[in-house]
Amino acid sequence: MSDIKTIAVLGAGQMGGGIAQVAATTGYQVLLGDIDLAHAETGKAKIAKILGRSVEKGRIDAETRDAILGRITPVGSIADFAKADMAIEAATENIELKKKLFKAMDDALPAGKILASNTSSISITLLAAETSRPELVVGMHFMNPVPVMKLVELIRGLQTSDATYETTKALAVEMGKTVITSKDCPGFLVNRILIPLINEACFALQEGLGSAEDIDTGAKLGLNHPMGPLELADLIGLDTCLAIADVLHRELGDDKYRAANNLRMHVAAGWLGRKTGRGFYDYAKK
Repeated sequence: MSDIKTIAVLGAGQMGGGIAQVAATTGYQVLLGDIDLAHAETGKAKIAKILGRSVEKGRIDAETRDAILGRITPVGSIADFAKADMAIEAATENIELKKKLFKAMDDALPAGKILASNTSSISITLLAAETSRPELVVGMHFMNPVPVMKLVELIRGLQTSDATYETTKALAVEMGKTVITSKDCPGFLVNRILIPLINEACFALQEGLGSAEDIDTGAKLGLNHPMGPLELADLIGLDTCLAIADVLHRELGDDKYRAANNLRMHVAAGWLGRKTGRGFYDYAKK
C-alpha cells in the first residue's frame, strides 16, 4: 500500500499505547515516544501487561506477544523519530501543546513523511499550518480502547492532499479498522454527537433528575447503548470530555455546547474517571 515500515507514536498513554499496540500487531516497527524515555518505557510496560492478559486468556500465544513487543521501541525524544516513515501524535487535547509538537515532529521526520493527529476535536487545518508540509498532515482519530474499537475517523484539513488521505485510509484498513471521513470542523463527526450526549447526562445528574446509575441504565436499556454516557465519560477521561466540550462551545459559539458545571467541578477536583480511580463513579469501591 505504501513504503511505510516504521511508525512513530507520540504519547505513550492510554490512546498512544493502544495505537502503538495495534500498529505493532499489524507488523509495523513502532517508535514510542513521550515526554522522556522513562514515560515511554512505562507506556510499553502497560502494553506488555495488556498483552500478558491476552496470553492468560488464550487469545494469543506467548510467542506472538513477544513478537509484538519486540516491534515497539521506546525513545527519549521527538528527535529520535528521524527514522520513522510516519508519525501519529496522541498527546493531551490541548491546542498550544499540539501546535508545539507538530512543529517538533516536522523538524524531526524526513521530508515527504505524513504527520497525523489522533485529536478528537482540534482543527487539522490549524495543526497543518504549523508545519512545512501541510499537505501531508491528516487527522487519524482512533476510538478508545484502540485495540478493541473498530472505528477510525479520518479528518481532512484544508491542505490535506488526496495522496495523504488515501495512504492513511489504507493504513487504517490494514490495521483492521473501519474508516469514516469528516470535514475539519469542531468535534468532527463522532464527538459532535457524543459530547453533547455526555454533557446532557451531566446536566441531568446535576439537576437531580436521576442518579448516575439511573441515567446510565436508561441509556443502556432504553437506547440500547453498550455503556451509559457517564460510564463512558469516566472511561474517556472527564478532562478530555471537558476539553472537547470547551472546543465545541468556543468554536461553534452556541451555548447549547456549554459544559455542565458538575463536569467542570469533577475535573477541578482531579476526579477524572477510571484513570484516577474516581469520576462519576468511585472505582475504589468496585
